[in-house]
Amino acid sequence: MCRTKRPVLWITAAVVVVAAFGLYLFQPWRLLTTNRVDEAAPVATGRQGAAVAEQLANGDFISHEHDTSGSVEILQLADGNTTLRLADLRTSDGPALHVWLSDQPVKQDGGGNLDDGRHVDLGDLKGNEGNQNYAIPAGTDLNTFSTVTVWCERFSVSFGAAELTQAT
Repeated sequence: MCRTKRPVLWITAAVVVVAAFGLYLFQPWRLLTTNRVDEAAPVATGRQGAAVAEQLANGDFISHEHDTSGSVEILQLADGNTTLRLADLRTSDGPALHVWLSDQPVKQDGGGNLDDGRHVDLGDLKGNEGNQNYAIPAGTDLNTFSTVTVWCERFSVSFGAAELTQAT
């Protein structure tokens, strides 16, 4: 091979590797995908049959890194377990999205603070649209955590968050 073609080959190979890594890391096609989930609200079953679970707290999402809307509520079931419910959620799809409870306050101008304190990871976001339920681990002190966020672990940003208000 001619010596003058070698630098072009190396540069081309480097561009391909960087582009492939960028596509893997950012996954830009996910901005165009939608994963809809529609789980039924949990019900508390007691001696008298099924009843609506008791609402302990609720809130509405505000947008951070991506347009996010919907509501959140924490429900107490008859067996003592608690569930976090996302209702009418709409946000962008993205890589490594999780649902977190955080002890940090929601800020209107961004959610970069939500990983500064303590948080509880409730698991992968099941879908970027719809209604979904997440079990809250037993022993979680709900008075400590005042915020719910859709958190992107890959880029350490909040897509959107909701400040929880205790039910009366």
